[in-house]
Amino acid sequence: MRAVLSIGSNMADRYALLRSAYDYFAADLVVASSIYATPPWGGVEQDEFLNAILIIDTELSPMELLAAAHEVEEAGERRREVRWGPRTLDVDIVQCLDDAVEQISTDPVLTLPHPYAHERAFVLVPWLEAAPQATLRGVPISECLAAISPDNVAEVRKVGEFS
Repeated sequence: MRAVLSIGSNMADRYALLRSAYDYFAADLVVASSIYATPPWGGVEQDEFLNAILIIDTELSPMELLAAAHEVEEAGERRREVRWGPRTLDVDIVQCLDDAVEQISTDPVLTLPHPYAHERAFVLVPWLEAAPQATLRGVPISECLAAISPDNVAEVRKVGEFS
């Protein structure tokens, strides 16, 4: 299965925390985006985030991958205190493809594809960099990005690389 993961951090050593997620999935890594600085999303006052996309090939099922993502978050001392609030590390499964077919899940534990991915510049900008031909629910990522306010897209700034 191919999976698109969105990783983000806006607390503690943000670069090191993103690197920990990168390192965890490195054996399965197909491609990683650059690292981007992004304003917080969701209306909670907090520091800006660092975000990136990891695209991996894995033998894990989507639910097993979710458990692995939670393991990485816990290693980063993730706390879920406020919805869309500050966090040391966030690892979201954006999309899973099985033989190039997008997996759909309405399970409240793991909704696929991610229900907000199409409206989040901090997901779409790095994803477009990592996989320019990618689609989300059959729509090219570039079209999803074009539907977002240009001001929101402009706020997503490349600040580094994993290498």
